[in-house]
Amino acid sequence: MAVVFTCTNFTLPLAVMFVVALAITFKRVKKFARIAWDALTVECSVVALTQTTAPPQGQSQSESPPGTVVPTSVNYHFTRQCNYKCGFCFHTAKTSFVLPLETAKKGLRLLAEAGMEKVNFSGGEPFIKDRGRYVGQLVMFCKSELGLPSVSIVSNGSLITEDWFNKYGEWLDILAISCDSFEEETNRRIGRHQTGKDHLRCLRQVRTWCQQYKVAFKINSVVNRYNIDEDMSSEIMELNPIRWKVFQCLLIGGENAGPEALRDAEDMVITDQQFDQFVKRHEQVTCLVPESNEKMRDSYLILDEYMRFLDCREGRKEPSRSLLDVGVQSAIQRSGFDEKMFFKRGGKYTWSKADLKLDW
Repeated sequence: MAVVFTCTNFTLPLAVMFVVALAITFKRVKKFARIAWDALTVECSVVALTQTTAPPQGQSQSESPPGTVVPTSVNYHFTRQCNYKCGFCFHTAKTSFVLPLETAKKGLRLLAEAGMEKVNFSGGEPFIKDRGRYVGQLVMFCKSELGLPSVSIVSNGSLITEDWFNKYGEWLDILAISCDSFEEETNRRIGRHQTGKDHLRCLRQVRTWCQQYKVAFKINSVVNRYNIDEDMSSEIMELNPIRWKVFQCLLIGGENAGPEALRDAEDMVITDQQFDQFVKRHEQVTCLVPESNEKMRDSYLILDEYMRFLDCREGRKEPSRSLLDVGVQSAIQRSGFDEKMFFKRGGKYTWSKADLKLDW
């Protein structure tokens, strides 16, 4: 016969007397008494904690308490592995670690429960793990089970296949392809290439598949010393992405700058004035979304391969403890996230393909 001890079965004094009596009367069941006592005290602690953390009168359960950070949009860099070697990369292949699929899903569920509306899968190269199956499973899980309004991926495009679109395209809202130049030689100098692959051909092929399988198409570009004088207007307008995100090359200690880094982007950095000139040259491109170092540095919630938030305020990545160990709110307090800058830079936009009303 099983006996369940909770604070609702007994008042605490009677429960204590019962456990002590068991230990005295039946010496052979001391172990049982200890187990019963542990169960009782844990149950009481949970009840007490629930009571003390109940919302104050007049505040609904759904309202966030003061100091709470809502992870509206999260960038999950689940892998550091990549088939390209871009010189300015700020999430380099320092480890090959990737969370087990079910563990990653557990963390994503915690984020959704904390208020996440959009998740962006990045790397490294997201399609390098299990030939895209891993990221495909996460995309499907976030859309079909968590019901997130927006699920997106940032990729270099070189490993994506039409078969992937067949299997997972319906669950994906936005696919962003990184392209820093429409001149192959410039892409090679930057490191955005792999022997035997034509980056620009891959870009255009993925654009076609996005149209065919009803996935919103986006382009990301990093402005650096090798493409600073290029005019990309005609090619961007021809490809017609929903957004053309243009970043100023950013140095991150331990990643692309400093003695511990796997990359050295020091000679790729441009000035704020040069970045502004590049933006002005492309001001007629209506989908242009420029982001300077000032806007970019602290306005992203970046989650690494261990599901740790990364604080970049000091010019390098300082990881929090994993949200899988300490929960979302405890981890996010160490993220350095500037929520005001997130909204100021237009971090929240129409990001669900159901709302974009595109002409497929």
